[in-house]
Amino acid sequence: MNRERSPGMKLLLAGLVATVLIVPLMVVYALVYDREAQSQTAQESIVAGWGMAQTVTGPLLVIPYMAETTETEIVDNQRRDRTVRVRREVFLAPATQSIATEMVPERKGRAIYETVVYETSMSGTARFEMPEDLDRLGVDPESLMLDQLELRFGVSDPRGLQDNAEVSVNGETLRLQPGNGPAATGGAGFSTYANWSDEEPLDVSWQYGLRGSHSLSLIPRGGETEWQVSSSWPHPSFNGSFLPDPDPELTVTSDEGFTATYGGITNLALGRALVSLSDDDPRMAASIDLVDPVDLYSQVDRAVKYGFLFIGFTFVTFLMFDIVGGARVAAAEYLLTGAGLVLFFVLLLAFAEVIGFVWAYLVASAAVIGLLTAYSAAVLGTWRRASFVGGMLVGLYALLYVLLNLETFSLLIGSLLLFAALAGIMYATRRIDWSAVGRSEEEVEA
Repeated sequence: MNRERSPGMKLLLAGLVATVLIVPLMVVYALVYDREAQSQTAQESIVAGWGMAQTVTGPLLVIPYMAETTETEIVDNQRRDRTVRVRREVFLAPATQSIATEMVPERKGRAIYETVVYETSMSGTARFEMPEDLDRLGVDPESLMLDQLELRFGVSDPRGLQDNAEVSVNGETLRLQPGNGPAATGGAGFSTYANWSDEEPLDVSWQYGLRGSHSLSLIPRGGETEWQVSSSWPHPSFNGSFLPDPDPELTVTSDEGFTATYGGITNLALGRALVSLSDDDPRMAASIDLVDPVDLYSQVDRAVKYGFLFIGFTFVTFLMFDIVGGARVAAAEYLLTGAGLVLFFVLLLAFAEVIGFVWAYLVASAAVIGLLTAYSAAVLGTWRRASFVGGMLVGLYALLYVLLNLETFSLLIGSLLLFAALAGIMYATRRIDWSAVGRSEEEVEA
């Protein structure tokens, strides 16, 4: 037997060519990463003039007061203490607040890239009650400057604020000032001055329009917060420190959109008192992401990870025809076939950016299947054998599409497929004498 045509040498040859093809597969993987980075850059440029992912909070009531403090100074080498009055602030969260939000999503594009943006209408009411435990904080209630109150609203990206913002206290509309938001949004937002002339609760109502992209987060403040959100976007992702009410009558998601209700978020859950002497960032938020289910780069990325599986199955098919069927497959033919399989992922990425993932998958797979089937007819000698290769490729690409859409069970299906393939190879090669490598025909016959 010719050493070059021995089963073991053919297996080794196919394995070496398959190993070499790992390099172009890694190049394609890097290409996907690079195109995704370009897409993210384009998306950032789109939302730069619209509004980034938004985080909102408020209102927070800031009450100035005068406090006495002792200062020490050195005069003529003598230490002297003196009492001075300084202006400080008390931060008061609402006893209750209710917020309603309606999000209107939209797709905006630039060249071949697009991103999800939204316009939202925010409205709400809040009630502030005079705290009774100021003495515990060392604050004299008589020192409160109730005629110099400040209401602060937080908006992480104020560029998205619309011109319909309005805040009223006890029915009186107030004039708004830019900036000076709470610490929860890094000081970004808007504020207004108010007057609390009596000890009755302070009722605040507000509304404003806001533009943003990708997600909207609310940092709840107060004794009890309720947030109702509705949108026509059918693919929301609820995350963050708090989730919406699981009651199907309060939180509904369908193809027409979603409605979510966050209820009963109390200051006990937040771990914050209603009144404090500092405005710290609570870092606890309820978030809603407008997920794009057709994330073509993540799908192409996952498809590339199955690339070696495609090469392996195709090479095994060629190897079986070579060893069992008597066809002669050269190293160059293995290499060209593998190059066609790798090219599929490049075509998939290129077409997906223009016509979408599903159509790109159909176009790229049809092109590669047709090319490799025709080439297999020349390599394997007959169209009957080539049709088997084409059918195998059709099954592989159909299975890959299923795996890409069934993330939860993709590992199970893939492992079962490999098991079935291994069993089939074992059965087909059960009579092959692999030990014939390097022996003469006389030795093999003996």
